[in-house]
Amino acid sequence: MEEIQFRNADLKDLEKIVAIYNSTIPSRMVTADTEDVSVESRKQWFKEHNPETRPLWVIEDRSNGIIGWVSFSSFYGRPAYNGTVEMSIYLDESCRGKGVGKKVLQYCIDNAEKHGITTLLGFIFLHNEPSLKLFRHFGFEDWGTLPDVAVLDGIERSLKILGKRIDNK
Repeated sequence: MEEIQFRNADLKDLEKIVAIYNSTIPSRMVTADTEDVSVESRKQWFKEHNPETRPLWVIEDRSNGIIGWVSFSSFYGRPAYNGTVEMSIYLDESCRGKGVGKKVLQYCIDNAEKHGITTLLGFIFLHNEPSLKLFRHFGFEDWGTLPDVAVLDGIERSLKILGKRIDNK
């Protein structure tokens, strides 16, 4: 398994972040986007992250090449939910299925509390069995199913909400 490191994303990383994101669209497993997004269209999303409470980390290999990214995004946009985030993990095609996701998810769990996070959420398509298996491996529980809420290539798809409380009391 590859050695990886995390750092806060910089605006100059956005092009690579978008490229990795766009590489997942054709699989129809990871995102509800059906066409590539542009760097310009993701600038506002980028600005909604900050190192203190809503980190956006790039994942680098030993040679400092970006092999993925992970973000904590605000859930539902109301103050009472400040301790809850939706996690997004995206890996370069060359790193998928090689254990990198486990390292990333463990890093997120280990670092959630220092960012004021008490609840981690994953929104995962029901047909995305590898991601469901990954999250469940770390004790995420099924907290809900939104049946047939997305249509991808004419096929209705359901969305699972997986959650995990971070209790370090």
